[in-house]
Amino acid sequence: MWEQYAAALPANAWNWSAVWRRNYMAWRKAALASLLGNLAEPMSALFGLGFGLGLMIGQVDGISYIAFLAAGMVATSAMISATFETVYGAFARMHAQRTWDAILCTELTLGDVVLGELAWAATKAVLAGTGITIVAAALGYAAWPSIPYALPAIALTGVAFASLAMVVIALAPSYDYFVFYQTLFLTPMMYLCGAIFPVTQLPIALQRVAEALPLAHSIDLIRPAMLDRDASSVGLHVGVLCIYTIVAFVVSALLLRRRLMR
Repeated sequence: MWEQYAAALPANAWNWSAVWRRNYMAWRKAALASLLGNLAEPMSALFGLGFGLGLMIGQVDGISYIAFLAAGMVATSAMISATFETVYGAFARMHAQRTWDAILCTELTLGDVVLGELAWAATKAVLAGTGITIVAAALGYAAWPSIPYALPAIALTGVAFASLAMVVIALAPSYDYFVFYQTLFLTPMMYLCGAIFPVTQLPIALQRVAEALPLAHSIDLIRPAMLDRDASSVGLHVGVLCIYTIVAFVVSALLLRRRLMR
């Protein structure tokens, strides 16, 4: 019984890098278009809401609204980039292109493939989040010296949401089902978790819901780092994101094993 499930776990600590490198080699041919696509939506929200609503709102939590919004858009960008790379890129490699089938004919296990896909999605999240962070810092809405402290949180955000998206592709029969995940989970989370306005403006019941969502913990790590402020409950936020990552990874690996063996 154990041997059957061992194939769903990584064989060792380095096999995943082959999958990451394969995805990087394929991506670099269209790197510029990919980066621009990942940055378009959060950047439009940053400038549209930041300069539009920002003039009417003024300050939020002692800072300008656009500075408040910038950190939320960094976290949102990491979430969207990691999710889209998984639900569209990884799903295509598994379902349509059958790239995974070819990889699994080598010494790599399904766990190696999944871990490599998660690492690649996290890389895309870091690139997207870092791009917005640099723009925000260049405009004076983030502190340059504290930007490196935000990068680990951006990477952890990418891994967490890639893991959750991996569960989705393990269950989804086709691309058509991804819209439900986006509209019923990702979009509400963006409004509930403090990306656009403070969570304290929500009713108490919704604040409790937000505390359980991964994006809220990501924002609570990224925003203080970008604004050069002291972060509170860092261990809690990191722990919650790690729990989402590990549980979703194990569940997705087992579900994918069952799907691929049909």
